[in-house]
Amino acid sequence: MKKLPNPHVSGLWKFIKERYSISLKKDAGLPKPWTKDPILQQYRFCSVYREHDKVTKWIAKNWRDNHKDEPDLWFAMAVARFINWPPTLASLCFPVPWDPREFKRVLHRRMEQDQQVFTGVYIIPSAGPKIDYICDEVLTPLWGDRDEIRPKGYDTLDGFHEILLEHNGLGSFMAAQIVADMKYVEPLLSAKDWHTWAASGPGSRRGLNYVCDRQGHWKEAEWRKVLGILHHWIDHKIEKAGMPELHAQDLQNCLCEFGKYERTRLGEGKPRSRYPGLK
Repeated sequence: MKKLPNPHVSGLWKFIKERYSISLKKDAGLPKPWTKDPILQQYRFCSVYREHDKVTKWIAKNWRDNHKDEPDLWFAMAVARFINWPPTLASLCFPVPWDPREFKRVLHRRMEQDQQVFTGVYIIPSAGPKIDYICDEVLTPLWGDRDEIRPKGYDTLDGFHEILLEHNGLGSFMAAQIVADMKYVEPLLSAKDWHTWAASGPGSRRGLNYVCDRQGHWKEAEWRKVLGILHHWIDHKIEKAGMPELHAQDLQNCLCEFGKYERTRLGEGKPRSRYPGLK
């Protein structure tokens, strides 16, 4: 793996470069098509840099940047990611301090009006009605434990992730989403593992399988080790291409999207989201 002989590694880099090129053309207001790649033409893929995605931009602009000195900003990021749908978030006030009755009132009202409440991207298992479960069984207990959870100056990304994992409703993927938002404000902005830490998700494990031309399940320690080797190789490519720094959580996200791309290319499945007007 150190020599990276596998052609799929080059395929990942090609995917990253082309997806970033699409973002630049789109942001510049250039007309479609933004790429000659037929898969990237037809289907939506997340940005190379998580901070450039539409929902993350909304959360950063409207909640995170305006409240960067709020000690319990982490809780607002948890609320944001469990909903992950800007129109719903816009209907809520910044959720610190926590008001569970107002949360339920706003979300139930949207549901009664046949408006979308949650994203369709994250699958959140729930015991009972989703709104009540997230409010009563996940968010309210998190708020109750806020003194214990609140990021400290000595926390690493890995350490904060482990703290979040101790609480109901926060699996590794969702906890990592909160970490990914919080790493752009202090104290996690100064965490020593800011560039190198990531946690796997189902999509990124599948994506790394494609890169390594392997099958089966990853142990988390093994996945992180291989990701570190791949990240070191990608870092050099990113620098030579003049692209912004790609931290390990961005690379984890790219692996997830590359997994979708490869499934489509190999005829094993298709992404759920298409560009309008295409069949």
